[in-house]
Amino acid sequence: MLNIVDDVTRECLRVIVDTSISGRRVVRELADLIAKRGNPKMIVSDNGTELTSNAVLA
Repeated sequence: MLNIVDDVTRECLRVIVDTSISGRRVVRELADLIAKRGNPKMIVSDNGTELTSNAVLA
């Protein structure tokens, strides 16, 4: 499960449930949110392996 939450408003922006969520999938979901809501000032992660992938770092 991937939860994307606005830490300021505590609004849950997206919940992705799947058996596997690749780094590329995380990037697609974040890019979609950025297209709809604009660039965030900061992204905070729980340092899971999917968020240290080359796709996310790129």
